Amino acid sequence: MARTSRHGGDRTPGTPVIPPEPSPVDLHTHTTRSDGILEPAELAAAAAACGVRTLAITDHDNLAAARELSAAGLPPGLELIPGVEINSVPGGSRPRSRRRWPDELHIVGLGVDSADARFEELLATQRARRRERYVLTLARLRAAGLPIDDLAERLPPDERAALGRPTIARLLVAKGYATSVDDAFARLISYGQVGYVPRVGIGPLHAIAAIRAAGGLPVLAHTADAANRREEIRELRGFGLAGLEVHYRRFDAETVRSVAAVAAELHLVPSGGSDYHGDLETYAEAHAATWVPPEDAAAVRAALAATPAGSTGPTQASTASMSALR
Repeated sequence: MARTSRHGGDRTPGTPVIPPEPSPVDLHTHTTRSDGILEPAELAAAAAACGVRTLAITDHDNLAAARELSAAGLPPGLELIPGVEINSVPGGSRPRSRRRWPDELHIVGLGVDSADARFEELLATQRARRRERYVLTLARLRAAGLPIDDLAERLPPDERAALGRPTIARLLVAKGYATSVDDAFARLISYGQVGYVPRVGIGPLHAIAAIRAAGGLPVLAHTADAANRREEIRELRGFGLAGLEVHYRRFDAETVRSVAAVAAELHLVPSGGSDYHGDLETYAEAHAATWVPPEDAAAVRAALAATPAGSTGPTQASTASMSALR
């Protein structure tokens, strides 16, 4: 299947970040265990070949990659931080939540215990909801005269994978209904389009608490407008949010500085990564445009060392706010 793009359109438009050297850190990547195109071993090998020394695989609702690589072994010199990305759904009344937040908040969990049974149970439920949404989307597309069931049936049945809209978008491209993954999202399966099915899942407070309970560090991902959301992010910090993605590949230099200032002001651990999926480019190409300083990895390690498993973090926000975000 040809590589196509879902993510290229959300790059902030200012001065590009020029890495001073090959980035030794990448704390946000995806494999075939969710919506990436590389197997876990392939991604680990590609990262090591590019000079990455600290890698986090953060598949959506899935820790299978970390378990597989732990059993099979890593390339020499590569440290793997088990990670996960949870697409949380802010609750409360829709007008209020849509005014304050997007439809989804992506919470990355770094350093979670991949053997934690309760956390795995939650992730399995999330994956089941993803599959339900996947099936409903296929049905909506079929009803709209855009059937892709024949291609979907050829996908390998893998219960480990977290199927989602990127998979459907790639099938739409392969079928000729869209020119790219971005095009498929924009015209066919994003909010308000013919194939859109609302996401059902846990809220951000639940995601943060679950990551904390599994010994991990909850990080708010790719929030370019963090400077305009200080109070909302402060509220999440009150419920245990510990980090903010500062060095994100698609942020320009001005956005990096702006998000870094919010992280410093709110005492959040800076993180960052390529958010590599593989639709548009090789890992080497994505890595060449990524800069995550080694200080980010050191800060993440220090925070993890200071976070006991089962911790839920501070709880300072209001009850009304909590009910709207849970």
